[in-house]
Amino acid sequence: MFINLKMPSLKQIFQEKILFGNELNSELVGILTVYFVQGILGLARLAVSFFLKDDLGLSPAQVAALTGISALPWVIKPVFGFISDGLPIFGYRRRPYLILSGFLGAAAWLALATVVNNAWAATIAILFTSLSVAISDVIADSMVVERARKESLGQVGSLQSLTWGVSALGGLTTAYLSGLLLQHFSKETIFAITATFPLLVTAIAFFITEEKLKQEQLDQSATASIVKQTQQLWGAIKQKSIWLPTLFVFLWQATPTADSAFFFFSTNELGFQPEFLGRLRLVTSLASLAGIWVYQRFLKNVPFRVILGWSTVISAILGMTALILVTHTNRLLGIDDQWFSLGDSLILTVMGQIAFMPVLVLSARLCPPGIEATLFALLMSIFNLSGLISHEIGALLTQYLGVTDTNFDNLWLLVVITNLSTLLPLPLIKWLPKGDPKADIEQKLNKLPPIEIFEHRTPGSMVEQPFLPEILPE
Repeated sequence: MFINLKMPSLKQIFQEKILFGNELNSELVGILTVYFVQGILGLARLAVSFFLKDDLGLSPAQVAALTGISALPWVIKPVFGFISDGLPIFGYRRRPYLILSGFLGAAAWLALATVVNNAWAATIAILFTSLSVAISDVIADSMVVERARKESLGQVGSLQSLTWGVSALGGLTTAYLSGLLLQHFSKETIFAITATFPLLVTAIAFFITEEKLKQEQLDQSATASIVKQTQQLWGAIKQKSIWLPTLFVFLWQATPTADSAFFFFSTNELGFQPEFLGRLRLVTSLASLAGIWVYQRFLKNVPFRVILGWSTVISAILGMTALILVTHTNRLLGIDDQWFSLGDSLILTVMGQIAFMPVLVLSARLCPPGIEATLFALLMSIFNLSGLISHEIGALLTQYLGVTDTNFDNLWLLVVITNLSTLLPLPLIKWLPKGDPKADIEQKLNKLPPIEIFEHRTPGSMVEQPFLPEILPE
């Protein structure tokens, strides 16, 4: 008696093990390319930081403030969704905007490589690099949300984990090079090399499957579509099950950061060179992948309240280890500055990624059918606004405490304040849902009266929607 055992194909193994069960097709390749480019743009991350610090002579507070300003495109992401929905180009709502975003990013990086020579010009150029990625991110996010809503609760978060994993892989690809190249080439050369990466988004746009809108659809008023989207959005965000979790995450993300001050401390006080900072980026990129794997493997079914609460507390405690480096206590313990920084960054990055993954999953599950793209873009914009506020409050604190490019006497106090402040929103953690909010939200919205406005979009053509060269988040 023979038993016929059918072995899985290489494609099936690849989809299950590498793509977390997501079907490989041209749309998925397009999505992953956008996120991969976001990661490899990190090649210029250190070059930008050193350019602002050394070539333009900015202070830690000024760098933190510039970082916040450059995050503005991520705050107005829903605007890009409205524009793409209401203003199709040559009958298409996705492909042309991906093409334009690629050209815009390439032009901005070339400007940094050639004509930018003061703080204002640098702010504008970096603002446009951020705008380029934000536009392409809107398009990619839309496709992610549409797919995520079809996932079962057992599969929830698989696509978000995959996209963030690909972004981390892109960062991993250029992590060490970002420092190594800076040791041997000028910042302008690195900016010129980086200018080629956004063109990958332009190229992949031609492989995106999108049906051209018919003339009668194009003739409909764009205003009607925007009005309907606005009304649908208002009906959704009025629900406590949506705005309470959003408010909690906003407050949690808006706490101040000491990132810019710590960069100055690492380079001016500890004497870390670009090559070592590239190694540090390589470690954090690997740690990001590890954090994503840990979440996907062990924590994706843990309630949002539990994982966010505990990861926040643990991150705050571990974040205090920076005091050991700031006070040079590690030297008394016989631990080299570089080795301590590597270990500290590894642990904190893993915890940070584990803490942030539930935010992405929760955001996707909060979006009801019909307005997935616009509401997800709005949620991400709110969270990016909290990041902007985080950098600006951090800049004010840095200035108030007198931390400069040479004076780090109060850096320890800045570290304490920024870490403890992350615990302030925890008494409000009950605002997060106990379980999966998707069914509850859809049930409530189904009870709302229908909005009688014609929406001129075809199925699957909805626009949909975390850069700055690492001085910024996601």
